[in-house]
Amino acid sequence: MKLGKSGRWLMCIMAVTASQAMAAGKCEKLVATGSPDAPPYSWQDPKDPRHLIGANVDLLRQVAGELGVKVEVLSAGRRDQALEEVRSGRMDVLLDTPMQVAQLTALDYIHPPLQLNEYLVWTRHDATVTLDGPADLARYQGSVSEKARLTPAFEAFAKAQLKLVPSQNLTQALQKLVLGQVDYVLAGRYSGMAMIQSLGLGSDLIARDLVVDRPGLYLSVSHNSACNDAWLRGQLAKKLTELPVSGASEAVLQQNVERWKAQMQMTADAPKQ
Repeated sequence: MKLGKSGRWLMCIMAVTASQAMAAGKCEKLVATGSPDAPPYSWQDPKDPRHLIGANVDLLRQVAGELGVKVEVLSAGRRDQALEEVRSGRMDVLLDTPMQVAQLTALDYIHPPLQLNEYLVWTRHDATVTLDGPADLARYQGSVSEKARLTPAFEAFAKAQLKLVPSQNLTQALQKLVLGQVDYVLAGRYSGMAMIQSLGLGSDLIARDLVVDRPGLYLSVSHNSACNDAWLRGQLAKKLTELPVSGASEAVLQQNVERWKAQMQMTADAPKQ
């Protein structure tokens, strides 16, 4: 089929436009960061403290690899320091942030979330605690780690109706539970499971069949990142939508639960100096 001048001109314009779109959508490397203390999702690599490891790190590497984009996941310090590194554009991606309306002016949150962190109610195995819903927690004394990242809605509910004693970390909260100082602890399904098993408390503490909160952990891209364009955001969203269907999210999460438990056991078994 022969094309006239107008047809050839249109084909050239389409080719140039497609080429420009591909060039605009090609980001060769992302530098990411996240929480250094949120296993099994992300935590500092004991063998290489400059970097983070964890389920969210592995999933980001998998997704970016399928897009032909290299990823380096660095530790930027505390969570607030990691957030500032990404807000400023010194790093491109935050890999485990809950949705925060105040950050929408600086970050693009990629939907769906990379993970849903289900918070469960953990009690002593022999506790006579009756729980049909979150409102029943008001009858008891509880504890939660100061590092827990709950949804604003649940935090407001807890502040208004629950008796929650803050703990410095999850270990301290679980110790209070074992000692009978509190009736329950709120903790993530996987972080609670891993910590309880690593502390050897599996026969003492159990999770009740009650999910009280389900905050999402999102990938978010800095507005100041040179890689932040429609192509990258769209491709990341597509890949994140495919992850749960493929079963990859659950498999990677379980692998990192075991990884962290093994690390905790090695620390416990190490000879004291």
